[in-house]
Amino acid sequence: MSVQERKQRERADRERLIVATARELAEQQGWDAVTTRRLAERIEYSQPVLYSHFRGKREIIGAVALQGAAELAAAVRAATSAADGPCERVAALARAYLDFAARHPAVYDALFQLDGGLAYAREDTPEPLKDAFAALLESLGEVAGDGVHPGLFTEVFWASLHGLATLTREGRLPPEDTERRVELLVNRLAVL
Repeated sequence: MSVQERKQRERADRERLIVATARELAEQQGWDAVTTRRLAERIEYSQPVLYSHFRGKREIIGAVALQGAAELAAAVRAATSAADGPCERVAALARAYLDFAARHPAVYDALFQLDGGLAYAREDTPEPLKDAFAALLESLGEVAGDGVHPGLFTEVFWASLHGLATLTREGRLPPEDTERRVELLVNRLAVL
């Protein structure tokens, strides 16, 4: 291995450590606790080293969001691939999405609540974000109904899931009714 390759590998390792540490700190104490000073202390590097990877917290949030988008896409695809038929796939998608949001609140916030400097719904949207949407579209497009644009239907369904995830987490909706909400969403919104 050349010196250049070793340095690139070490740089990539440091970047992964920064992102993992930020994510861990955010999941434990919230995003307000994630500062470059605290990250530098936890990873035992100086703040200038941190800034050599990320210009600040916003870019770190963006990196966590991209990582989370890939994980969300994988979770949705795993859940839907195990389901038989369109109705079961949509219900599995909804459960996987809501479960992801509940199990990874800081990552979910990085994806959908915080400014990570990422472009959404544009030509220059990063691939992990496009792929997360594609994972939803794969199952939802088949139940959009006649004359309904599959992408628009997916956006509306996704917005409903986001509302359920956010309102449940904030204590505005009782969590014990989550499954009934999923059933309503699947049975009333999707044309099956």
